[in-house]
Amino acid sequence: MKRFWLHGVLALAIGLFASASAYTPGNVECIAPANPGGGWDFTCRSGGKLLYDLGIVSRPVKVTNMPGGGGGVAFAHVVTQRKGNPNILVAASPATTLRLAQGKYGNFTANDVRWVAAIGADFGVIAVKADAPWKTLDDLIADIKKDPSKIAIGGGSSVGGQDHMKVLLLAKAAGIDPKALKYVPFDGGGEALTAMLGGFVQVFPGDASETIGQMQAGKIRILAVLSEKRLSGDFADIPTARELGYDAVWAVWRGFYMPPGVSDDAYNFWVQAMKKVADSPEWAKMRDESGLAPFYKGGADFDAFIKKQVADFRELSKALGLIK
Repeated sequence: MKRFWLHGVLALAIGLFASASAYTPGNVECIAPANPGGGWDFTCRSGGKLLYDLGIVSRPVKVTNMPGGGGGVAFAHVVTQRKGNPNILVAASPATTLRLAQGKYGNFTANDVRWVAAIGADFGVIAVKADAPWKTLDDLIADIKKDPSKIAIGGGSSVGGQDHMKVLLLAKAAGIDPKALKYVPFDGGGEALTAMLGGFVQVFPGDASETIGQMQAGKIRILAVLSEKRLSGDFADIPTARELGYDAVWAVWRGFYMPPGVSDDAYNFWVQAMKKVADSPEWAKMRDESGLAPFYKGGADFDAFIKKQVADFRELSKALGLIK
């Protein structure tokens, strides 16, 4: 009887242990759906570094750059070829939800992946080269009004994508016909920024995290940030478009999704892992240095947030004439 009782206790203990540790991360890979240098790349590299530094994963996180289709190549790859893989994270932002809203990912929808969490918020910026003739946003707007075809605006998204939407909203706020803008799409913010530095385009509607390095190096000038109020740190002296009289705001959350078919144990592990990252002083320091603001949504709350944003972007895209 004692032996039977002991075996029962051991079996129960083993069962509880197995239940509590049903998922342990292995070789974790974070897919950045664009070339190095942009916001998705930053999300994977900074998030992956902190997951390892904080001891959440036992091995360094592998970062894979998978450009193409404004994130569509990575989305399709994860849905069709990585289904059920609990060691895959994919960087996401409003660029992801915007393209889903516009049907740019083919037949794929927001329901085809598992939305993990957002850990910070970036904000759009309007940047030009340091030696550009425009000292203020008013200067740039005035020249665009004179002849929109003479100023090339290069963004890290396709036509109708996130960077394009920033300048469409700004143009609308400035009384400029959005369809008159000369927009040149690149596959990622890094490529677009390089193109501007090379003189191939004159304006880059990027994000704070994408531009802070070149701004600190004195290579670019940021004319305005597309936030509701001024940012802190290196961006503290840069005015918002709104305070300059142009009601254009673009907040860019930074987060992650996972493949479909991932177990609830693995999914919940990553939701809690991202909460630990978001709450860590290490992330607070990295976030502030990169021009990001605190912003966390995880699990069911994040999933609901995503679905609403897709619906809102669909309506906005219709209003701007980007989709029917």
